[in-house]
Amino acid sequence: MSEFAIRADNLSKRYRIGPRESYKALRDTLTDALAAPFRRLRRRGDGGRKTGDGLPGPRSPVPGHDSHIWALQDVSFEVKPGEVVGIIGRNGAGKSTLLKILSRITRPTRGRAEIRGRVGSLLEVGTGFHPELTGRENTYLNGAILGMGRAEIDSKFGEIVAFAEVEKFIDTPVKRYSSGMYVRLAFAVAAHLEPEILLVDEVLAVGDAEFQKKCLGKMGDVAKEGRTVLLVSHNMGAITRLCRRAILLDQGRVRLCAPSDEAVAQYLSLHSTGSAEFAVARPSPAPGHPDFTLRAVRVKDSRGALAASIDIRHPFCVEIEYDLRRPINGLRVGFRLLTSEGVVVFSSTDRDQEGAGGPDRTAGVHRSRCEIPGGFLNKGHYSVSLGIDVPMVQSILFLDGVVSFFVEPTGGLVGAIPDNRLGVVCPRLPWTVERL
Repeated sequence: MSEFAIRADNLSKRYRIGPRESYKALRDTLTDALAAPFRRLRRRGDGGRKTGDGLPGPRSPVPGHDSHIWALQDVSFEVKPGEVVGIIGRNGAGKSTLLKILSRITRPTRGRAEIRGRVGSLLEVGTGFHPELTGRENTYLNGAILGMGRAEIDSKFGEIVAFAEVEKFIDTPVKRYSSGMYVRLAFAVAAHLEPEILLVDEVLAVGDAEFQKKCLGKMGDVAKEGRTVLLVSHNMGAITRLCRRAILLDQGRVRLCAPSDEAVAQYLSLHSTGSAEFAVARPSPAPGHPDFTLRAVRVKDSRGALAASIDIRHPFCVEIEYDLRRPINGLRVGFRLLTSEGVVVFSSTDRDQEGAGGPDRTAGVHRSRCEIPGGFLNKGHYSVSLGIDVPMVQSILFLDGVVSFFVEPTGGLVGAIPDNRLGVVCPRLPWTVERL
């Protein structure tokens, strides 16, 4: 039998949605009790026949409506001791539910989970601390839950408080903490009390950039110490840097369990059809320009697939497809790339490298394609505005925000330089170093 720290075997979790069937207000109960004798008399008078209009009441089940939802379905995997594994997926994929089951906060509807080792968990803000207790009291309580003695907690207490930067508030009830203070202390407790297994859910979603950097560094230290980590995050850079393997959840099921780079690429491509393509259902000539017909505008990744999410490390392209009824002398096809704030990053056309005459275009269907190198755009949301014209002669077509995409930070670009570099672009520029 193989050694494991965590094993999930066909884990499934079902939740009820809508009103609870068993709920009844006190007023309703008293009313029913008082009306019961009259209902019995009425039934006798009706010869036991059913009465009423047959319409559903306010708490009747809605026909054809499923009152349950499966947050997880048949999830199985193993994590070996000392392994750092990422859990990725869209909101609602079941990531947090999985960690709650592994943390023994909720029970699975089906299946079983086995944990071998002392578990520390940092789930969403509000989980794990008692709001009426102070930061100090919660720290010692969490240590006791992990099976640690007071002397052992004492030896770590100073590090915890310093890491969380809550020295002034450590004897204040945590219900008075801001969400940032709360999660800083919660992470510090979970990471410094040295559990054998650490479960972390979206710790990087709260806190400033400096705190996020500290968290990543500490999780890296935890991994080097040989402890087992299960990390849920939407930060693909953290997943690829910290985890050798990742599990992709999609609609409550395991879609892929693979090396983190492969899982992240699959995650990005899985949801890449958003607004990455503008396809004209019934192409017709541009208004006032019968010789030009736009067919489609697309954003494609390095593999040639439509992509609304782009890996920051890899090249991608903007592709414009159109039909010419006859040649248009001097035609120029181009676009502007804009940030989500409307700032123009750059403009480019298919005549930039072809000289004044431009490419030779006969009648028929054409495709103009612009490739943007990997590691050029910084993370963020971008849109493409299309422009077609004959310079100094006529404007043929302009479409604002025709397609859009998101550049995902999936790893450091240049050694130790982090993903959150300032600026719209983050190119690798040539440097020279010489002794003077």
